Amino acid sequence: MEWRCAGLGWPDGKPVLRWAGGRRSVLAYGTDIGFRAVGERRCVGARGNPCPLRAVVPGRATQARCAECARLDRAFSVAADGVPDDPRTYRVYLAWFGTGMVKAGITAEERGAVRLLEQGAVAFCWLGRGPLMAARRTEELLRAALGVPDRVPYARKRGVRAVLPAWPERARELDELYRRAVALDGWAEALERVPFEAVDHAEAFGLGARGGPAAPAGVVRELVDGGTVAGRLVAAAGPDLHLEVAGGGALVVDTRVLVGWELAAADAGAGVTVPVQAVEAGGGGGGGGAEQDGLF
Repeated sequence: MEWRCAGLGWPDGKPVLRWAGGRRSVLAYGTDIGFRAVGERRCVGARGNPCPLRAVVPGRATQARCAECARLDRAFSVAADGVPDDPRTYRVYLAWFGTGMVKAGITAEERGAVRLLEQGAVAFCWLGRGPLMAARRTEELLRAALGVPDRVPYARKRGVRAVLPAWPERARELDELYRRAVALDGWAEALERVPFEAVDHAEAFGLGARGGPAAPAGVVRELVDGGTVAGRLVAAAGPDLHLEVAGGGALVVDTRVLVGWELAAADAGAGVTVPVQAVEAGGGGGGGGAEQDGLF
């Protein structure tokens, strides 16, 4: 039976590895995991349809799609305004990743907080709810008026997880931004303001009260045929798995680059035999840092 990776998911607020065909593997903090890449990385297709060519895709790409499937997927993406008449209710949010590191965004209300978990938001709050285009206009207003971006590079998020302020400080920063946001003129009339409530994801991610795990020495940003990754899972956030590896080092596995690979089980002591990108001082590993897939 082939186990081809479909990425890291956060159903019920817990990390799971998803596989082609719908299977899932629950990931538990404190357990040893190991896998070996097999063969070539294949395109995952678009919009639930398999790639007709089963095209080979580059190992470092953050999306496991060939050019044609990527075009098709983007054409029907809400993120690219490909579905402006989407009838669903959307929510506007503020996502907090570290001190002074906040972004504004929107997500379909039916998804709840899943999008925030997928992004690796350590904390967040809702701002408003309403139709898609009203949410989009208000998101743009917030970005301009509050000076917050719509994206934060993953490298920056990784770089601050080891040392985070305590929960009261996280909640205070969100509360201050919330108050400024809801007081702004120019909100879309169709968007309903939502009462303030700060939500913490530190426990879901396996982070301590003041952050953790240890700052990583490297990031796995590419697999190769026969290459192994093994270690003890200590935390996860967004698409990242934080591992303790042989010798006591800390490593992040960017699971976006696992997607499209067939993975076989490897012994927990197999070590890491794939390319590892060193983390620069003050960073969390570069390469594709600003990319965010499947926004809604």
